[in-house]
Amino acid sequence: MGVGVEGVPLRELGLVILVAAAVTFLSTGAVRSLVLRSGRVAEVRARDVHTQPTPSLGGVAMFTGFLSAVLVANQLPALTRGFMPVTPEMNAVVWAGAAIVLVGIVDDLYELDAVTKLIGQSLSAVVMSLLGLSWTLLYLPVGEGTTVVLDQVQSVVLTTFLTVLLINALNFVDGLDGLAAGLGMIAGGAILVFSLTVLHDQGGTVAAYPPAIIAAGLVGMCAGFLPHNFEPSRIFMGDSGSMLIGLLLAAASTSASGKINMSLYGAVDVVALMSPLIVVLAAVFVPVLDLVLAVVRRLAKGQSPFAADRLHLHHRLLSLGHTHRRTVLVLYLWVSVVAFGAVSFSVVPAGVALIGTAVALLLAAGITFIPLRWRRRYGQRGGVRSGVRRDGMGEQDSSVSVSASVADGLHDGMDTGSGAGS
Repeated sequence: MGVGVEGVPLRELGLVILVAAAVTFLSTGAVRSLVLRSGRVAEVRARDVHTQPTPSLGGVAMFTGFLSAVLVANQLPALTRGFMPVTPEMNAVVWAGAAIVLVGIVDDLYELDAVTKLIGQSLSAVVMSLLGLSWTLLYLPVGEGTTVVLDQVQSVVLTTFLTVLLINALNFVDGLDGLAAGLGMIAGGAILVFSLTVLHDQGGTVAAYPPAIIAAGLVGMCAGFLPHNFEPSRIFMGDSGSMLIGLLLAAASTSASGKINMSLYGAVDVVALMSPLIVVLAAVFVPVLDLVLAVVRRLAKGQSPFAADRLHLHHRLLSLGHTHRRTVLVLYLWVSVVAFGAVSFSVVPAGVALIGTAVALLLAAGITFIPLRWRRRYGQRGGVRSGVRRDGMGEQDSSVSVSASVADGLHDGMDTGSGAGS
């Protein structure tokens, strides 16, 4: 598979990104002003790293930006193949997005219990599936390749399960300023690259238009929100924003993985054959890993899987000595390497993709553990300072021995079967 520009609506998708970014950026300022006047701000909780009450409900502005981009895309001749009456998928994602944002708004304002929130997430996913955006085919690279056709019940169940999983993965990882928005932008970018590749290689197949439009809107939406949300944050996206990102990632992946006829490609390259699913799993690898480890750890301790703690992967990076901003950038790096590493198998020869991904992973690992190397070299003599922590700890407090924090992490991992979590 290779990427080119012939027959691929690059300018139109670029416009979608710009519209989503611009409208989100402008809307976020307006939402922030309204929230401040109403007094609806996010108070500091035990698991939080921010120290001051901060306006929330940024997800409202994000959905406004995404919806505006979709409306513009619907008016562009080059993108009309992604809309009704050709396909109902964009209609489905808009209504499902509205539903999940509504659930998020109620949760941000009144703090829904875990069961009620899960019901709301599931209903949003069911709406998306019943309106026409769902898994209908599964391609299994067995022998010459096998395509499994799902009936409606199987389709709804699989779509709902994967959508709720991704919604909660992004919701769980939303613990540092700019983290969820950045991960959403990177993941959306990876899915967009894959969709453009399929559009080129399959001659503009209708199936590749919806995931490309969804991913472009997601990238722009997150890019427009980041200037307001990167540390120090002036507004939080809230559950309305993080759950929207998760749903849009699920929608884009479902559209790509469930519709594109991967049997058009040979069975030589299994990674390329499975790219739609692999790309999405890779793009959300960090938050999904965080979610799984958190659930395992909490259940092993006899706690609710939804109980709050300060053992996110990003909390672990803070304990290693990274500052708030550097922690976010390190997580960006890991997600970028894994997501675009998976995409590269669909774009360049497998050997090149494998070598490039391996080198990138080594670099990411080196950058991640730089503070540990510095502390071993300089000890506690002030050679490395991690800055003022967002949880109110001073520099001396946040510069506790990394060996102790790593030991605690390993001990917790041995006790619970995990080393990190939410």
